[in-house]
Amino acid sequence: MIVSYIRPDKIFDAAHEQLQSINAYAISNNLTIDEEFVDQISQNRRLVDRTHVTQYFQSQDINTLIIYDVWVLSTNMEDLIQMFSCILKNNFNVHFVKQSVVVTPQSSVMLVLGLIDQLRQILQDESKKVIGRPKGSKSSSKFDKHISQIIKYIQAKKSVSEMARLLSVSRSSLKDYIESRELKQVALESLTQESPKDAEEKVISTIICPNIIETGE
Repeated sequence: MIVSYIRPDKIFDAAHEQLQSINAYAISNNLTIDEEFVDQISQNRRLVDRTHVTQYFQSQDINTLIIYDVWVLSTNMEDLIQMFSCILKNNFNVHFVKQSVVVTPQSSVMLVLGLIDQLRQILQDESKKVIGRPKGSKSSSKFDKHISQIIKYIQAKKSVSEMARLLSVSRSSLKDYIESRELKQVALESLTQESPKDAEEKVISTIICPNIIETGE
C-alpha cells in the first residue's frame, strides 16, 4: 500500500503545495498512491501527542510512504530520529520528494544522516525564526481539512456548485479556495519532474561538520 503523508507547517509548505509536488513525483516514478493522509492538527506537537499519526501508520498495511520533505515527519530532532528508526524497523520505503531519494532499511546510514542534517541546518537558519507567517505563504483555511476530498471531486469532474453542495459550504468561498491553491492543477497532475542524477550523493554532500582544530607541536 502506497500512502502520501501531508503535514502542513506554518514556516514551511502548505498542504496543496506538498500535494502538487507529490503528484508530479508519483507520475514521474510510475507510482500509484492508494491513500492520502493529510494531517492538519499536529503542527509543532511532539510525537507523544501525535497518537493519531502513529495509530494510522500502525493500522494500515503500508509498505511505501511518500512525503514532501524531512520536516513533514517532525521538526523535533529527538522525534525525527525516533520516527526514522520505527519506520525503517517496520520495513517502510520512504520517498522524499524534494530530494528525490528513497530511504529503505538497506539505505546508507550517511543518506539518513544527510537528510537529518539538512533539517538541522534549516532550523538553525535565522530566517526560519521570524515571527508570523513567511512572506508569500498561504494562511490556513477552513477548507484545508477537505483538501483531499476536493481534489477527488475535481478529478471526478464535478462542478464547483456540486462540490459546495456535497461539502455544505459556500460556492464562492470554495471557488476562491480552489483557485488560490491551484487545486485544478494539483488534481489533474499536470506537473512532471525528473529525478536528478546522483540525488543521494547530493544529500550526503550537504552535511556540515564543525571545524576540527588540530594541535601540533
